[in-house]
Amino acid sequence: MTTIHRPGRIAMLAGLGLSLGLAGMAAAWAGGVGAAPRSAEIDIHYSHYGPNTLTVPARTPITILLKNTDPIDHEWIVGDAATHERHRTGTEPVHASRPTEVTIPAGQSRETTVTFNQPGTYRYICHLPGHEAYGMVGTLVVTPG
Repeated sequence: MTTIHRPGRIAMLAGLGLSLGLAGMAAAWAGGVGAAPRSAEIDIHYSHYGPNTLTVPARTPITILLKNTDPIDHEWIVGDAATHERHRTGTEPVHASRPTEVTIPAGQSRETTVTFNQPGTYRYICHLPGHEAYGMVGTLVVTPG
């Protein structure tokens, strides 16, 4: 009589669980394409951003929660010098269609998800009248991913 050895159900499930766990850890460690977005929070209080410096990795989606606790509207515009020069003219009083240009009404929060492909240093500024001069400016550093 020949005996066929088959692993028990518990051993099979344990092996499957170990394989899935290792695959999940490898995916989380590798990051890159398909990685879950990271998150950051920027509080707006007394017409200032906190923090006023944010560091994020390139090519990784970042979900940013913008919380405006002031009794006045603000905006968060992040970009290069040309982007900010265009917005200093005040021709776009409300922003809703670009993830890097967000209007945050008084006492409200907005969330945006952005991916910065190029490492570098960018500014985030509120271009409503007088806000930049008052100090509503921050720096976003994009590190190599």
